[in-house]
Amino acid sequence: MKEILVTGGAGYIGSNTVKLLIETGAKESPVRVVIIDNLLTGHKELVHPKAVFYEIDLLDYKKLKEIFLKYKFDTVIHFAGVSQVEESEKNPKKYFSNNVLGGLNLLKVMAETGCRKIIFSSSASVYGEPLRIPIDEDHPIKPISTYGKTKAIFEESLRYFDKLYGIKYLSLRYFNAGGSSDDHKFGEIHNPETHLIPTVLKLAKQNKIVHIFGDDYKTPDGTCVRDYIHVVDLAKAHIKAMKYLNSEDPRHESAVINLGSSKGFSVKEIIDLCGKAMGKKIKTKISPRRKGDPETLIASNKKAKHLLKWKPEKTIYDIVESAWKFESKL
Repeated sequence: MKEILVTGGAGYIGSNTVKLLIETGAKESPVRVVIIDNLLTGHKELVHPKAVFYEIDLLDYKKLKEIFLKYKFDTVIHFAGVSQVEESEKNPKKYFSNNVLGGLNLLKVMAETGCRKIIFSSSASVYGEPLRIPIDEDHPIKPISTYGKTKAIFEESLRYFDKLYGIKYLSLRYFNAGGSSDDHKFGEIHNPETHLIPTVLKLAKQNKIVHIFGDDYKTPDGTCVRDYIHVVDLAKAHIKAMKYLNSEDPRHESAVINLGSSKGFSVKEIIDLCGKAMGKKIKTKISPRRKGDPETLIASNKKAKHLLKWKPEKTIYDIVESAWKFESKL
């Protein structure tokens, strides 16, 4: 039986991936999924009942080492970290401690205990202001936020640990995840909530005004455009990434891969889709632009299609509708 460690498995994307890992294991070959989460941003109610759960912090090297010695992990899927861009500017120490030092503890223990495969939850924030659209993996790495910088630093660390210790990795650079699991039990719970779709749904549910930050961008309707990916499609990409790393094909080397839809949707389009899913007209107000909001962010997913044989299956409406079904139960 393969044993897989999922750090941050009580979080949004982590919990959906754990769910799919367990379901896939039941159909194909059995797996034991072990979750490590300090519940700083994760939620106990999102821990899968069939997973083994440890409430520990990656900064606790001793306890981390104990867990690695107890199990023989085949692969690590590393979601754990903090991810609020605005907060990262106000509290950089928190971001370097959790995203860099915690990650380095994880790599050190992997090197010491013989675990040689890791899938990293990275971010499109490593690119900074886009120089071209769509953004491919060869785009320059110039993060403009502390959050993005911590992701870029850990990616660089992965390259060193690959070279020195043979730890193979796939760094998956997400664009905008959305939606909930197909049974609507595993969805977005952030405090504070900063992501567009759940923010719109929460405000509209309370009949509050949704602020649109800028309508004078050089886009079709003047509002920012983003690439969205359903969290279930994202979870499936991690299963394919794990199979890629487990392949004996010598061409399957460490790599960075974008995960996106290669399609863009504006803020106004997302708000309209939220209104459609909820069956109501959403009240909006145009507010000044926010500092640091790029005009357009769209991924090139050609590499994911080529290496992982993966592409998104769900539509933008699937994302919004499933997000609303999860939100309406809260």
